Amino acid sequence: MAGRNRYLLFRDGRYYARLVVPKDLRPFLERKTELRTPLGADRRTALSKLPGAVAVLQHRIAIAERAAAKASGHRVEIGRYPLTVPQIASRDYLSQIEFDAELRANDRRYALAGVDYDEAHRFRDGFAGLLSDDELEELVGARVEKFRMRGHHNATKGTSEWRTIAQGLCVSTYESLLRQDERNEGDFSGTPKHPLLANAEPAADDLPPVPLKGLLIDYITSRKAVGKGREAERRWTPVFADLAKFIRHNDARRLTKQNLIDWRDERLKTLSAKTVGDVYLASVRTVLSWAVGNDRLESNVAEKVRQEVPKKSRDREKGFTLPEAVAILRKARDYVPTRTDNPRTTESPHTTAAKRWSPILCAFSGARIAEITQLRKQDFRMEGETPVMRITPAAGTVKAGGYRDVPLHSQVIDMGFMSFVEAAPDGALFHSGDKEQITAARTVAGRVSQWLQSLELIPDGLSPNHAWRHRFKTVGTELQISGRVLDAIQGHASKTAGDDYGDVTVAARKAAIESFPHYELDSKNPEKSME
Repeated sequence: MAGRNRYLLFRDGRYYARLVVPKDLRPFLERKTELRTPLGADRRTALSKLPGAVAVLQHRIAIAERAAAKASGHRVEIGRYPLTVPQIASRDYLSQIEFDAELRANDRRYALAGVDYDEAHRFRDGFAGLLSDDELEELVGARVEKFRMRGHHNATKGTSEWRTIAQGLCVSTYESLLRQDERNEGDFSGTPKHPLLANAEPAADDLPPVPLKGLLIDYITSRKAVGKGREAERRWTPVFADLAKFIRHNDARRLTKQNLIDWRDERLKTLSAKTVGDVYLASVRTVLSWAVGNDRLESNVAEKVRQEVPKKSRDREKGFTLPEAVAILRKARDYVPTRTDNPRTTESPHTTAAKRWSPILCAFSGARIAEITQLRKQDFRMEGETPVMRITPAAGTVKAGGYRDVPLHSQVIDMGFMSFVEAAPDGALFHSGDKEQITAARTVAGRVSQWLQSLELIPDGLSPNHAWRHRFKTVGTELQISGRVLDAIQGHASKTAGDDYGDVTVAARKAAIESFPHYELDSKNPEKSME
């Protein structure tokens, strides 16, 4: 029994080519649920006309898809997925061969209809250059336009490019008719002979997909192998998820420059230019560059998609001034949490300790706040008579990747910090360890930041924690401490290859840190609070 052909409809004694309209495209096709083209009353004739009629209907669907994309705010650019003429012809040929196989499987009478040799000769004349543009349009115009609407070219009728594409589609149709004739005789071994098809290189869409999110995972894995990548994993994973959701697929091969431009413009509506440029676009550009370098992709479509970030106008220094630093350190030294009878609202001892000690540790080390709040008891040791703090990725994360040792300033010791460390239980000093250690350290760092902001001591435009890094470098420069030593203490990357020769020893770091004067926290004159 013959199978039912999904594109062929028999109704009231006549045949029609039929395509169902996807639900989301119906508003753009007069609310129609299907499209039809009459094929006459004779089944054999209808089957011979069916492939061409379906191509025309598919073109109407493509136009509706374009209209739907525009209506949803996605800008559509003709030519956004360019294919060469051989690639267009090859794709069209394969589509016709697949369609032939489907018709053949569903209705044995299809093969009995045979090939219209006069029609085949018209397509042969088409690629031989014997037909006018109008004649070519009559033969393959709908398919030329279908590929244009899909974004594979932007040629218009009357141009040599349009004519070349039309001739290529005549090749694909003529070759498919040859295969149809061979198959009618039971020969399914035929392949294209025309050089346009025989030598066509596959298009990117015809190659195996490359998962966009998979590239990110592989990139992060490669970074973790050298002790890096934790921060990228945290910040970039939601970015790649957002991009995949926006473009509605997860194939890096199908990602286009226009996709990224549209994504960038959409995100600028809710995010700062700096976040879009330095996080969203930069992360995609970096991962795709890695993919190209590792032969996972042929090109990096994000390379030239940038977002200019406006420079902030500054009316003051980036770090705390001496009076600001003293005011913050006094609040930290004298901090006592508010007591409540409700255990749920009572501040944990770890958070109290972080508010008490992290500002002064930042002040005399220039460390990042999360590097301080992730510290553990075992990260402190005595080297001779010098207490040393080790900032290490083993405790959470370190931006530069490796550990560094920072001797404690005598004022930190005088304030009783080492006594606090010795009395603390093993493990983290400033968080409970109930959560993953990086998350826990960042959570406490955020609480310290919120507390400092609530004191109304932080000037506008300054980070309540990062401003210590700027102040440490500023004071160190005033004291004429070597920039290389300051970088080693703060965990900044080497500026030259020469900086990697020799070691900045603990003794050198101790001498530098001890040259920083004490903050006079009991002085009533803030201008004389550092001696």
